[in-house]
Amino acid sequence: MPKLRAFEKHYGTTILPTRPYTPRHKGKVERGVDYVQENALRGRTFATLAEQNDYLSHWEATVADLRIHGTTRKQVRAHFLASKKGALMMLPLERFANFQEARRIVSRDGHVAIDRAFYSAPPEYVGREVWARWDARTVRLLDSELKTIAVFARSEQGKFNTKSQHIASEKINSIERGGSYLLRKTAFIGDCSARWGQAMLREKGIRGHRVLQGLLALSKKHRCDQIEQACEIAWRHGDYQLRTIRKLIDRSGPVQELMPFLDDHELIRPLADYDRYVHECVQDKLTY
Repeated sequence: MPKLRAFEKHYGTTILPTRPYTPRHKGKVERGVDYVQENALRGRTFATLAEQNDYLSHWEATVADLRIHGTTRKQVRAHFLASKKGALMMLPLERFANFQEARRIVSRDGHVAIDRAFYSAPPEYVGREVWARWDARTVRLLDSELKTIAVFARSEQGKFNTKSQHIASEKINSIERGGSYLLRKTAFIGDCSARWGQAMLREKGIRGHRVLQGLLALSKKHRCDQIEQACEIAWRHGDYQLRTIRKLIDRSGPVQELMPFLDDHELIRPLADYDRYVHECVQDKLTY
């Protein structure tokens, strides 16, 4: 287990587990427990744990350490001082952190659940198994090689703890990207729209992000020149309401196409013909 490996690393030691279903490999370990139970504790009762510990400490110094060991044929204390004590290292200043750990599958929303609180993992781990390690203050997520991939402070039940770098880019909406991102997109409509958007944000602050989203949505239904004209009028009047932009667009009709004026065409009579016709009409009127 990862916790066992962390324990070994903390104390600079190695644990050699016995093979399953081979009790003969545990004989020496089990015999030490039997020796204490049969020699020190058999037939004795203690009123408190402190009383029992005091008794065992005295028994170890006066009995267990002075006996001749059945395998080495040497006194236990003397053999320890001569060949074992010098190889021991100093214990770490801090005790091993008594954390809990378990495997967790990263859910489709990118989080793992620990004590009914939720902690995010990098998007590439969605659907994969990670190790979760937690204590009273900290939650750590580790990969299959026990390398830390995320660290969180413990939080209350029901809360989601999501790091921004764990959100896939396609899942970040325009509101989360901020006003600068929205203004850059507004500039594609035109200069008037960008100028109106900047002035609107200065007045409304973060509330203006929704307004910019609405303005961008208008570009899917109306031509850019219509939006530009509406934004120019609204900006000149200091009006930064999206509904004003909508009304101005609705009131603006289609742009009238201007036809070039032709001086000469096969279907158009020369002006001299009209001049002659008018002259003849005047002469006839004078005759009558």
